[in-house]
Amino acid sequence: MSAEKSEIAADARRWWQLLQRTLNGRPNPKADPGALARLRHCAAPVEAMCEPVTLDLFRRLRRSTPKDLPRVAVIAMVLAHVRDDAPGQKAIQAVGKTRERAEPKLSRLRFRRLLACRDDDELAREMRRFVALAGGTVNIGDLAESLFYWSDRTRARWAFYYHDAGFAAPEPKSESESESAPVPVSEDRPS
Repeated sequence: MSAEKSEIAADARRWWQLLQRTLNGRPNPKADPGALARLRHCAAPVEAMCEPVTLDLFRRLRRSTPKDLPRVAVIAMVLAHVRDDAPGQKAIQAVGKTRERAEPKLSRLRFRRLLACRDDDELAREMRRFVALAGGTVNIGDLAESLFYWSDRTRARWAFYYHDAGFAAPEPKSESESESAPVPVSEDRPS
């Protein structure tokens, strides 16, 4: 995993923790449940971009390019629906097949719809459904990285883990090959 990706995971996790009512089992005096509620009610990333906490996440993720803001807004909207962090597994494992669960919580049809997302509005909508099916418990760091770098490579990795075949998932890129910016899903792609 590249250093930038692990920083995104750690910074997004810390941002999420600081908004929660409790922090390390104690009441969090800086909690902002109102901000989380506003993010949960956003219908589209453009609405989330108007929230100060989204801009705080943008800064925490060390973004400086305005084109990254819509993707950061997607991350903020989706993480606002997460109730508990599950750092011991990949995000998609919360709803995919496991040794204990032969049938995934996320149907194959919904999974295909999730993998087919090509714009930020679709990605936000489908990922919020994904979090709901996971019962609000997912790996925040992995989810934030996956959302920020939503690409064919990420989709392939999710497919392997969805089918409980993570051992065969594509290896993370080396430092020199790492993705340095999100792959914009809202731009038109050649057919």
